[in-house]
Amino acid sequence: MPVKIRLQRHGKKGKPYYWIVAADSRAKRDGKYLEKLGAYNPNTNPATIDLNVDGAVQWLQNGAQPTDTAKAILSYKGAMLKNHLAGGVRKGALTQEQADAKFDAWVEEKASKVDAKKDGLAKADADAKAKAFEAEKAANEARIAAATPAVEEAADDATASNEEE
Repeated sequence: MPVKIRLQRHGKKGKPYYWIVAADSRAKRDGKYLEKLGAYNPNTNPATIDLNVDGAVQWLQNGAQPTDTAKAILSYKGAMLKNHLAGGVRKGALTQEQADAKFDAWVEEKASKVDAKKDGLAKADADAKAKAFEAEKAANEARIAAATPAVEEAADDATASNEEE
């Protein structure tokens, strides 16, 4: 049975949410699957990916073929690297400890990059809010300044009419 690692669409219209599954290639897109490997939410920035890396590597070693999008997600989370390192261990090019050390170092580096992106997005959002607040404050001050002379003129007119009487 040919197995594919692919995305199974969930969520409502305009708000997709995907499960990453191992399924028979002849099954429908949202149909029966063999194992759920994780979830992918493209609605957040950066996209949220929850993946069972060991399960994905196991399916890859058993011959499952990922689709293009699934392959990109597996690469992003390190499943393809872990599969590659496992192949090196089987061939004797490196030991399991060396492979685990390389994978852990890669995961830490990737996590720091993702955290840096999240911090940059949060800072940009905070800057945008601060600029919007300053613009609103300036607009309010201009509105108050424009209304103040009109109020003073009305008060002057009222005092002048009182004096004439």
